[in-house]
Amino acid sequence: MISQTVEYALRAIVTIAQHEGRACTAKKLAEITQVPLPYLSKLMQGLVRGGLVTSQRGLHGGFLLTRDLGNLTILDVVNVVEPIKRILHCPLNIQSHGTNLCPLHRRLDNAIAATEKVFRETTVVEMLSEPGSVTPLCEVQKLISLGVGSGAGVKSRPVARQSKSKKK
Repeated sequence: MISQTVEYALRAIVTIAQHEGRACTAKKLAEITQVPLPYLSKLMQGLVRGGLVTSQRGLHGGFLLTRDLGNLTILDVVNVVEPIKRILHCPLNIQSHGTNLCPLHRRLDNAIAATEKVFRETTVVEMLSEPGSVTPLCEVQKLISLGVGSGAGVKSRPVARQSKSKKK
C-alpha cells in the first residue's frame, strides 16, 4: 500500500529521531536504514524541502528533525514524500458513476481512508515508545518519555540478543 520510497523516508525519520537531537549524516543514515546512499541523499533533499528535516554542513553536520516528535505523524512523512490519493470519482470515468463510487471503488477508498486515519493518529514518539521487545531499526531498546516538548528524554538500554547455538 505504501511505496518503497515512503518506507525509506519513514526509516530515515525514525533513525534521526533516535539520535536524540544530534545531527545524523547521510552516510550513517544509509548504513542504519539500509538505503543506498545516492537514493537516500535524494530522498533527504525532499524531506528538507518538505520542512520535516533540516541539514547542517560541516564537521558536526547532518540531518535534524524540525518538528517535535510528539506532533510528527506518519502521515506528515507520507504527505511530503508521496501523498495518499483517495478515490473521489470513478477511476474508469464512467459517467453514470461520477462521484457515486461503485462497491469496488468505495471499498478500496474505505481501506485507503482507514490507512490514512492510522497514519494521522500515529506519531513518531508513539512508535519509538511502544512497549515491546523491539525498537525500530535498533539493536537496543529505547525508552522515551512522553513529554510533549522537544526535550522529551530518550534513554537506551541494551536488549539481550539470542545466541546462536553452536554446531557440534
